[in-house]
Amino acid sequence: MSDTIERVKCLIIGSGPAGYTAAIYAARANMKPVLYQGSQPGGQLTTTNEVENFPGYPDGVTGPEMMMQLQKQAERFETDVRNGWITKVDFSGDIHKVWVNDEKEIHCDTVIISTGASAKYLGLDSEQKYLKLGGGVSACAVCDGFFYRNQEVVIVGAGDSACEEAHYLSKLCKKVTMLVRRDEFRASKIMAERVKNTENIEILYNTETDEVLGDGQVVTGVRVFNNQTNEKHEIPATGFFVAIGHKPNTDIFKDYLDLDETGYIINAKPGTSKTNVEGVFVSGDAADHVYRQAITAAGTGCMAALDAERYLAAKDANFEVSTSTYN
Repeated sequence: MSDTIERVKCLIIGSGPAGYTAAIYAARANMKPVLYQGSQPGGQLTTTNEVENFPGYPDGVTGPEMMMQLQKQAERFETDVRNGWITKVDFSGDIHKVWVNDEKEIHCDTVIISTGASAKYLGLDSEQKYLKLGGGVSACAVCDGFFYRNQEVVIVGAGDSACEEAHYLSKLCKKVTMLVRRDEFRASKIMAERVKNTENIEILYNTETDEVLGDGQVVTGVRVFNNQTNEKHEIPATGFFVAIGHKPNTDIFKDYLDLDETGYIINAKPGTSKTNVEGVFVSGDAADHVYRQAITAAGTGCMAALDAERYLAAKDANFEVSTSTYN
């Protein structure tokens, strides 16, 4: 083995609630984890201003602050947290090989994938502006809908997830305007009917977003256009929700791991974090296309670390499962 190749017992790819929780458990189990934060340290939660549904924060917490606290907790148990991201992997042999920034090669006994998924956005300059400002653009109604109680909001999307989020918002908001690009929903009939039968949801078919309007700090409305007539009009709104899907950050694993048709990693055994490659585990939104919450991601991070610990114990008689892991 070349002197330039590093050997680690447990490599965690990605940060966020899943990665940091996996690191905390792995470190307490004496697995000496190395964690690479990726291109977005802290994951999607760093774009969320207020988190009020994570247990243990009675007054709420900002997403970036929570991620800093989780990182400090992982480092307290001597997790080696590093900048950089994994650009290539080779899981074809007994040794799991990964490359950092296309340069450094690492050989791993176990790998925990916590790369998450990225919300898809429309790509409008105005949308990205208010997303970065935290001023009214969101891709998660369950996360942020609470902040728009008794207000008017707009949501973009036509699939099951969009219908589910629109229905959720309808319970909190005065009015929900739903923009559907075609003349029909892509959602299942039952989900579409639920939205159509909700009194405070207005559906605009053949309608797309022209610009997200605001005062420089927060969203104040949305300018839309009918893609059949090109007619434009403005909709007053304080929130703009985008529900056009997520893309799991799993492209580098596609040659080795089983993925579903949209790119999410498939658990080899339901109820575990195991993948089809022994010694490689997955946590968080890279495998979860249903819940996509910080608390569920953290839970699967715990599962992945415990599964990795048991895998190592089964391979190495000198490696003992730590009872402190479960405390």
